Amino acid sequence: MSPHTTSSPRLLEAASPERWHWIELPAHRSNVSVARRSMNARMNAWRLPAETSADMVLLVSELVTNAVCHTPGAHVLCGIGLIADDCLRVEVHDHDRAVGGLPRCEPGPDDESGRGLLLVREIAHTWGVDRSRLTGGNAVWATLIVND
Repeated sequence: MSPHTTSSPRLLEAASPERWHWIELPAHRSNVSVARRSMNARMNAWRLPAETSADMVLLVSELVTNAVCHTPGAHVLCGIGLIADDCLRVEVHDHDRAVGGLPRCEPGPDDESGRGLLLVREIAHTWGVDRSRLTGGNAVWATLIVND
């Protein structure tokens, strides 16, 4: 199954569709790299600073990884957008209809995983979880200030 971009986003609203990029992917670990490459290509087209793009690619990677590894569903929806000239937003929508949001995770020093949301918290300007109007699951989002 190959990824495909979706039509217009319904949750993230923008004045211009050129300021948003969406991709829907089968929920497989191998597609995390597809999401990274797709979002990075769009940020390059927007001519964003390399440091900002690298930080956003890391946020995309962590959020998509969480969605494909820890939630049910055959697909995830990932979008990035320029919500202002100096601010980017990423959203990853899954199909987890369970109520309760994301579990709190306190990885131990020898754990090989479990640090994704800790990275998101440190890198993002703001982040959170909302109920997705697109999938009925979670919409995990993060914003990032564009550094010149």
